[in-house]
Amino acid sequence: MDSGSGKPEEVAAYQSSEAKQARLQSMLAALLDDPILADVPRKPSLADVDTLINLELGSAMRVTAVKLDNTSFDVAVSNAATVKDLKLAIKKKINEIEQEQMGHRHISWKHVWDNYCLTHHNEKLIDDSSALSSHGVRNNSKVCFSPHVMSRVHRKHSRRRKHRFFHGLSKKL
Repeated sequence: MDSGSGKPEEVAAYQSSEAKQARLQSMLAALLDDPILADVPRKPSLADVDTLINLELGSAMRVTAVKLDNTSFDVAVSNAATVKDLKLAIKKKINEIEQEQMGHRHISWKHVWDNYCLTHHNEKLIDDSSALSSHGVRNNSKVCFSPHVMSRVHRKHSRRRKHRFFHGLSKKL
């Protein structure tokens, strides 16, 4: 009985593919350290690379997102992007920044979007399906986070209300 046949070949193939993967990762790391490629994420997906290529070709735009503490960062989205696409790009970029700076950290994006909305020239970007271009967002535009709460009844943003602990107890039965 020869139970060991094929094992050395599988090990060699595995080591070969592992070596190729390691070489690819080291080449990618060396490329990403180039200052010209500073806007490429550390672990780029095909969509990230495609968006950056489209940005260079002019069929995508760079949008600056300004947080409440006046810090900002850039995201790239296509010219035909919707508000939802911009929110997803912001989410991905912030998660990437937080991962680099603080390690694993969970951000509740449902909480963020329930309590804040994006604004462009004091216009709220509430409808996720609307195109950014319909709100005047162009290449090198700025969008800001603005504190607002979405009312559950109308599913629209309203002014933030103070929470009152005994709010429901004052009603007469």
